[in-house]
Amino acid sequence: MNEDILHKLAQMLEERKQAEPEHSYVAALYDKGLDAILKKIGEEATETVMAAKDGLPDKIVHEVADLWFHTLVLLTYQGLGPEQVLAELERRMGTSGLTEKARRVQ
Repeated sequence: MNEDILHKLAQMLEERKQAEPEHSYVAALYDKGLDAILKKIGEEATETVMAAKDGLPDKIVHEVADLWFHTLVLLTYQGLGPEQVLAELERRMGTSGLTEKARRVQ
């Protein structure tokens, strides 16, 4: 059940590209453009950090869900989907984080 939620959300977000901004929060974000989407991701990232500092598990989960959602909005806006991110995470499996980071620096 939970494994499919990213794909269901991505499909819904793609459909919202056709919606009227007055009737859809996501369509309104798309209408405002990339800067508005990035600003929202920044806000959600900050709220996630603050929730973690508070140490309240329910608040952390809520804020991470908001962050993931808005990140999916960005992916969809850019013509990408969760499958590309999941493939990248799978590619990294079994690779040391230090090794992966060293590869990016080169």
